[in-house]
Amino acid sequence: MCGITGWVDWKKNLTGEEKVLQDMAQTLSKRGPDASNDWVDGHCGFGHTRLVVVDPAGGSQPMTRKHGDINYTICYNGELYNTEDLRKVLLGKGYTFQSHSDTEVLLTCYVEWGEQCVDHLNGIFAFGIWDGERLFLARDRLGVKPLFYRQSGSSLQFGSELKAILAHPDVKKEIDRGGLQEIFGLGPSRTPGHGVFRGISELRPGFAMKFDRSGLRIWRYWNVVSNEHTDNLDTTVEKVGDLLKDSIKRQLVADVPVCTFLSGGVDSSAITSVARSAFQDDGKGTLRSFSVDYVDNDKYFKSSEFQPNSDAPWIKKVSAELATDHTNCVIDTAQLVHHLKEAIECRDLPGMADVDSSLLWFSKEIKKHATVALSGECADEIFGGYPWFHKPELLDQEQFPWMRSTLERQAMLKEDVRNKLKLEDYVIERYRESIKETPALDGESEIEAKRRALFYLNLNWFMTTLLERKDRMSMGASLEVRVPFSDHRIIEYVWNVPWEMKMLDGREKGLLRKAMTGTLSHDVLYRKKSPYPKTYNPAYTKAVSSWLQDTLNNKQAPLLELIDQKVVQEIIDSEGKAFKVPWFGQLMAGPQLIAHLAQINYWMEHHNVNLVD
Repeated sequence: MCGITGWVDWKKNLTGEEKVLQDMAQTLSKRGPDASNDWVDGHCGFGHTRLVVVDPAGGSQPMTRKHGDINYTICYNGELYNTEDLRKVLLGKGYTFQSHSDTEVLLTCYVEWGEQCVDHLNGIFAFGIWDGERLFLARDRLGVKPLFYRQSGSSLQFGSELKAILAHPDVKKEIDRGGLQEIFGLGPSRTPGHGVFRGISELRPGFAMKFDRSGLRIWRYWNVVSNEHTDNLDTTVEKVGDLLKDSIKRQLVADVPVCTFLSGGVDSSAITSVARSAFQDDGKGTLRSFSVDYVDNDKYFKSSEFQPNSDAPWIKKVSAELATDHTNCVIDTAQLVHHLKEAIECRDLPGMADVDSSLLWFSKEIKKHATVALSGECADEIFGGYPWFHKPELLDQEQFPWMRSTLERQAMLKEDVRNKLKLEDYVIERYRESIKETPALDGESEIEAKRRALFYLNLNWFMTTLLERKDRMSMGASLEVRVPFSDHRIIEYVWNVPWEMKMLDGREKGLLRKAMTGTLSHDVLYRKKSPYPKTYNPAYTKAVSSWLQDTLNNKQAPLLELIDQKVVQEIIDSEGKAFKVPWFGQLMAGPQLIAHLAQINYWMEHHNVNLVD
């Protein structure tokens, strides 16, 4: 993986502006610690930082290819999983290659197919290509890799992360009403395309854009398509299994050590099982797997509807059954708290408290042994694993089912801020916009149409939030994480599978469990879903409460401009229990909310955020 950034200005020759590009690229050094380069050609400049994964010698960027009289230059972050398929097609069309990197193949795809090149790609990517007359930018279908941009008149800047754009001298770190509505109304999720900072946007997953002298054009090149599912159950089970196995095997390609995340749940265990078999077939030796746990978690763990049991015994069982070289990484409270600030620096936005900081620390531990890891994100959004898919009453509610805290969020703000932001109105508007986008299926029953809309919300909101977390925390440790369940072929197929098939045998993700029969033991296959682990140690609650209390006691703290201190004091005094529902999802409650509020203040301080109307 890499970090990419760039700048186009139609009224300015950027020769001599290399220092600006270098400063922008330097902010992305953790995404690409192995090399850094910049490139300028008249009105366009690119900056690139590289994490070497494939073809150390031949994959250097920015990369230029001449075809006819035109020089095409690419700045690319990602990984193609059909590189050799594309190379074969392009060789048949008469192209030659100087390396075995996917960068050269991607650039040649653009030379051959232009803007339609994205239709040929299987992978995770964000890239820019300059041909002397226009800048073309594109992002992968599900948004595994990030891409932000800012246009102002004749000028446009882009970057893998917000920090690259914020490093440009023309950009001000301003947050207006819309930015505050995103943070307090929707955070840590974001409206698709919203960059939070004033004037900055995010290129949405499955979108592309072109910037030339006539201006900016943005279009959607991919979306799920609703059709009647005609395959019978046996065929559906077989196709799901074949697609997932193919996706996993394709994503094992690398010239550096590859491992898997392992939680003992069906998603990560299935990936680990297929990867283990592929390693054996290819003579690659023993697969390494990694898990995360907390000091004294066995002492403090509390079973709940969402987390019915601890991961530890299941991890031990699966790693033993699959004979992986397993490492259990155990984080203590001091490290968990220490990484809360760094997690904000990785995100450039308020995030998910210790759900972020533990992953950042965990990624650093994995990086000591591997450069690429496969992880189980996206299965729950695709196959219906979350609790809100299984509660009929939620289908009739006009709200994001993972965020039932809008009224409580409003009550936490100062009255004038509350009246200005109108969070309840803002959230419902964003909800309705997404519902209207859902590709409908003619003749579908009302309840199935609602369920389809719920799946669409999960793909475009909840899943992108988790993918953003995974990208920022892993790349903050210079670790490339791949997500086999995000393969667009799986998404497209399962999108139209009826609910009864997805819920095969009356179990959440029953279809996935059936498709993986034979790869895992029965009890692992049918273990009840449990989310990412979090700490229950009272020492963590005490530490983050102290941090937020110090914030309230600091009269210069920027957070005090926005919050009702009495309400927040009650949250601290009650260890988060005064806030009656989770702030977000299933995990951000109690101490996680306390840490999140302290993180918002730190974010405002770190970026020296200027609040504007």
